Amino acid sequence: MRKASRWLLALAVLIGTLSTAGAATAAQPEATGTTRTTSSADIKDQLLAIPGMSLIQEKPYTGYRYFVLNYTQPIDHRHPSKGTFHQRITVLHKDVSRPTVFFTSGYSVNTNPSRSEPTRIVDGNQVSLEYRFFTPSRPAPADWSKLDIWQAASDQHRVFTALKKIYAKKWLSTGGSKGGMTATYYERFYPRDMDGVVAYVAPNDVVNKEDSAYDRFFTKVGTKECRDRLNAVQREALVRREPLEKKYAEVAAAEGYTFTTIGSLDRAYEAVVLDYVWGFWQYSLLADCGSIPADAKNATDDDIWTSIDTISGFSAYTDQGLEPYTPYYYQAGTQLGAPDIKFPHIEKKYIRYGYQPPRNFVPRDISMKFQPWAMRDVDRWVQHHARHMMFVYGQNDPWGAERFRPGKGAKDSYVFTAPGLNHGANVAGLVPKQKALATARILEWAGVASTAVRSHPSAAKPLAPYDARLDKRNLEREPTLRP
Repeated sequence: MRKASRWLLALAVLIGTLSTAGAATAAQPEATGTTRTTSSADIKDQLLAIPGMSLIQEKPYTGYRYFVLNYTQPIDHRHPSKGTFHQRITVLHKDVSRPTVFFTSGYSVNTNPSRSEPTRIVDGNQVSLEYRFFTPSRPAPADWSKLDIWQAASDQHRVFTALKKIYAKKWLSTGGSKGGMTATYYERFYPRDMDGVVAYVAPNDVVNKEDSAYDRFFTKVGTKECRDRLNAVQREALVRREPLEKKYAEVAAAEGYTFTTIGSLDRAYEAVVLDYVWGFWQYSLLADCGSIPADAKNATDDDIWTSIDTISGFSAYTDQGLEPYTPYYYQAGTQLGAPDIKFPHIEKKYIRYGYQPPRNFVPRDISMKFQPWAMRDVDRWVQHHARHMMFVYGQNDPWGAERFRPGKGAKDSYVFTAPGLNHGANVAGLVPKQKALATARILEWAGVASTAVRSHPSAAKPLAPYDARLDKRNLEREPTLRP
């Protein structure tokens, strides 16, 4: 796909520990109302008894045990003898009698206590995995040809196989954006591992060269007044290219920014500006339109700069902004695809480069070749073979313009759209009837639905109470537009 906004959706990694060294106590499914404890063997000892598993850190969190771990993985799952690397994982342990949620962000792993929505719904354990080639989970030297969706799915499969011996109850996989894509690809390649999949705001760029769905999206999203404001600011930033690039050069000098990978400050400037409208709808709401300058032509240079920088981020296409996300851009340019949209509100004379391809955001010494069959294969599989899969999208999220759509061959699979929401859409944001249905299916897939819920899905609610620290959903500012 393409760049997503400098905001990163932190769809929570469920993590934590008990303050004691003993085993955690967990509530059973509401159907029983009883409690049980973990086995007599300490959970840390059980985890570290897994070959290749080592402890980085244990952090205290009331009601859980939380571990940051390294797990030894083959660089190439087809040829395990050709070297290994350490991949970070986290385990938020509640009780071995509870279901487990396998969370992936598709990027680096969050090592602070937090909890994904499905984990709260089923009141379970959570295992979170750092995506291969994101530092520090990168082989050295890095053979970039081993960064693909099958190798990443095989990482998950090995982790699941190792931990299933401890966490023997039902498993669900989940993730948001690239993490939702990751959960979907894992299901495609290892459909017998998980008992259900909850994929949030997962883009599905089946045909990389055909992106008209995005263009149609931008003619209808929100209100005309809001679209006009955004378009006018974006156009004005290109009209005022000379004075604003002068300011950009001053900022770059002060901050030590360089532009070797993308090629020039001018290319970086245009890329940031062209991300502006997409970035707004990805992580802002219609109610935020009031923060956009209403009269772009008469706004000051500082007003235009500040609005673009707040939403897109002028650090995004510097070498320093691109480097942490080289693995994503590599995948976008080799398998995932990247949208290319038109800008009918901007005269051609103001656009020099257009939406630049992922190749421009990856160092030239890394070879890239696009594989058009990769996403087509996954899309066909979802249409014909999806089972116990749920896709949740936001009505105003550009990435949802090209989405997964289970077909007639799918079983017990769903696509939901949260009205008015963006790239942070979740089950809680669905209309009441869909929210209840989605919650009921998640509970059923995890094996913890009560008799009442099975009889009346409208009664379905998360089993774990809200925790302000674990369940807070942050929109953290990041330096690139990406899923």
